[in-house]
Amino acid sequence: MVHYFLEGGAFMWPILLTLIFGLGFVIERAYSLMMSAVDSDVFFDTISESIKENGPESAVQVCSETEGPVAAIFHAGLTNMNRGLEEVEKAIQNAGAIEMAFLEKNMIWLNAVITIAPMLGFTGTVVGMIKAFREIAQHSFVGSKQTGLASGVSEALLTTAGGLCIGIPALIFYSLFRGKVQGLVAELEAASTHIMALLAAQYKLSLIHI
Repeated sequence: MVHYFLEGGAFMWPILLTLIFGLGFVIERAYSLMMSAVDSDVFFDTISESIKENGPESAVQVCSETEGPVAAIFHAGLTNMNRGLEEVEKAIQNAGAIEMAFLEKNMIWLNAVITIAPMLGFTGTVVGMIKAFREIAQHSFVGSKQTGLASGVSEALLTTAGGLCIGIPALIFYSLFRGKVQGLVAELEAASTHIMALLAAQYKLSLIHI
């Protein structure tokens, strides 16, 4: 691998840099989305039982001790329930916007890696081919010189291979993360409906604004 990297020329260094950045974003997003995942149905049942048995303060404590956007949505609703349904709804919407922004965090940079890595590879190949054909124009290639030309073309194509080897896995991870984010957003929307209905049922709040 090191041999191929060195043969790829100067453009392999910025490609390596995109690999490091891309790997960092993949690890960060994988960890964050894993920590954000929670069984919303089980959590909703836990909150419901906590409210019935120990009151809303206990449910707020459960939300504070639970990681993830669903817990944050419930926490926002429960801490504003004394202000009426309209304020509860606003708090839930604000919390939902913050959590969705967190879920989308760094996705744009991973998308940039997907675009930049292959482009760097193609640029390196184009530059290498220009150099190779310039040599053809200036010299009559026979014998060992033909071998040198083949080596130069091989060096140029290595940058494309390097860029694609980074861009393709990054695209796969990006697609997986997007699917996970969409699933979490759906859970947030369901959580918003559940907490509004739960507070309305428990404390007789008006459902006019739902």
